[in-house]
Amino acid sequence: MTILFLSILFSYLGGIFLPLCFPNREFIQNTMAHGLASVACLLGLVLGYEGLTDPEPWHIALSSNIPLLELSLRLDRLAAFFLVMISLVGLATSVYALGYVTEYYGKVSMGTLGSLYNGFLLSMTLVVLADNAFFFLILWELMSVTSYFLVVTEHEKNEVRYAGLFYLVMTHIGTAFIILTFLVLFQNAESFSFEAFRQSGHTVPERLGTVVFLAALIGFGTKAGIVPLHVWLPYAHPTAPSHVSALMSGVMVKTAIYGLIRVYFDFLDGEFPWWWGVVVLVVGTVSALLGVMYALMQHDLKKLLAYSSVENIGIILMGIGAGMIFSAYGFPELAALGIIAGLYHTLNHAVFKSLLFLGAGSLLYATHTRNMEEYGGLLKRMPWTGLFFLIGAVAISALPPTNGFVSEWLIFQNLFLAYQIPDILLDILLPIAAAMLALSGGLALACFAKAFGISFLALPRGSHAKHAQETPIPMRIGLGGLAVMCLVLGMGPIFVIPVLDQVSAEFVGVSVAERILTMDGWALTTANFASVSMPALAIMLLALSGVGLLFAHLLGGKLQSRSYKTWGCGLNVTSRMEYTATGFAQPIKRMFSTVYQPTIKLESEMLEESRYFAKRKHFDSYITPFFQQYLYEPVVNIFLRMSDRLRNMTVAHELNLYLGYVFAALLVVLLLVR
Repeated sequence: MTILFLSILFSYLGGIFLPLCFPNREFIQNTMAHGLASVACLLGLVLGYEGLTDPEPWHIALSSNIPLLELSLRLDRLAAFFLVMISLVGLATSVYALGYVTEYYGKVSMGTLGSLYNGFLLSMTLVVLADNAFFFLILWELMSVTSYFLVVTEHEKNEVRYAGLFYLVMTHIGTAFIILTFLVLFQNAESFSFEAFRQSGHTVPERLGTVVFLAALIGFGTKAGIVPLHVWLPYAHPTAPSHVSALMSGVMVKTAIYGLIRVYFDFLDGEFPWWWGVVVLVVGTVSALLGVMYALMQHDLKKLLAYSSVENIGIILMGIGAGMIFSAYGFPELAALGIIAGLYHTLNHAVFKSLLFLGAGSLLYATHTRNMEEYGGLLKRMPWTGLFFLIGAVAISALPPTNGFVSEWLIFQNLFLAYQIPDILLDILLPIAAAMLALSGGLALACFAKAFGISFLALPRGSHAKHAQETPIPMRIGLGGLAVMCLVLGMGPIFVIPVLDQVSAEFVGVSVAERILTMDGWALTTANFASVSMPALAIMLLALSGVGLLFAHLLGGKLQSRSYKTWGCGLNVTSRMEYTATGFAQPIKRMFSTVYQPTIKLESEMLEESRYFAKRKHFDSYITPFFQQYLYEPVVNIFLRMSDRLRNMTVAHELNLYLGYVFAALLVVLLLVR
């Protein structure tokens, strides 16, 4: 494994440095950067497979001259699972980028873009392999900084610089809480080694354990995008290049899920009070529901997908939270089911969300806009992109036979099994969470019916959409590979469940794959509560479709066609008669007006000759950014006022006062650390 790891490392390093050696040779820079990234990701898939099948973790360590820092890496089954996910999505985005980044030729430095891209993938790979807290934090910071520079690729735009700054501030707030998590564990273990954390995790006092739990939830939750720490996602993800957006939303936010599982089930040995699981479950439920509700209101396709990531992170946390609750009450089989369901949805979301972001990038490539109101009729002009985007939309809507259905079905079943817990409060809470998951699933279906229908169907509403063309072959290959994975992961849980079972068994101590898989692995069941066979379901859907086509042929006779302009009510149809993204979401906006707090403005300018006839009308409708307006803006205003007062202290006539404050602060610090 060491040779394989070194091959991955040198491939990424080649992708970082070699493109910089060929200035102004954009084709060579593009090919080298993304070609070497593809090679590294292929090798990463092999290394991840080795880690999943090898019974003993792989470990390598190098000493350093820095106290408490050890360059230590460890590949156990949890790290291997996330390595496979990073490499799988990274491979698809790297192939896609070979065609996509041609749009940036002559606009940005291709060598710098390719170098940062490889650095981003390498940092994520090393984050899940790190086995020392100090080393982990360095890699975590490297991942955050490289992603920041990728977000501000088009830094000449004001909105891009603002999004980058917002992301940078939020990610460092999260890092501060992660540092607090590791410092508390260090105080108990007297070492930054992850192995020391594992050995001493069961001895962490209850109060310190609660600090670790909350600090990890806030720290990693900020990177994951849980509500209300999600506000950076709708800014950073849309402004980044689309292949980077796919990595950030599909993979980077999952490193936070990795961190939470590592801390709760590995470092703390899975020993925690039941209310920790309830907190995670409630946070996940709120994130799932509010994430999809805000996604529905977006007309920027990439911003819609960013909010949808908030929803799916919430769904993942619902599975993990339920697993924590069952673990606390001594139901290891049900705890394993919750972890497996959460990890399954982690992988599924990485695949279909990356597919959708790459699809959005293809639309941006072809139309030069992210505004869905200017799309329409793109299915005829971009049939392959439309097909792949449709598969992603079906998968994220959790419809069979795609992968989203399997993982959400497992989470549903896990929540409904709450009746086995001897606590009336949880017997009520978990089914309510299941109902909220069902509601978010229905809203997600409406959301992606809007995303696909408004973008690809009917007539073009913008000049760019009228002249759009299919994207280059590398972009279609990247999309097609992820679309196939959505179907494979959906119809082949027989191959996925045993792998995830091995990951969860390391934490809960029991294997449940044989109980989940029945009929020689071709059907899923949950404690004899419910069962479904994905291959049989897929065959049934295909058969019903075939029967419908057969009846249509038999009843309709020989097919005849006559071409004429589409018309309605005696009028030729134009793009002005279509549903818009605004109109599609209007009923839901009214239904949940308490949450959205919509504002509608209608301005009319009347003709001078008559006040009864309008010369011009302007309509504007927007929703209140609740968390920014009522949570973040007041906090920012407080800090701005404090900084203004501190700035005034530095002027010459108050220099003595300023020095007095510095001296007082120094005394306080000395008293605290003495």
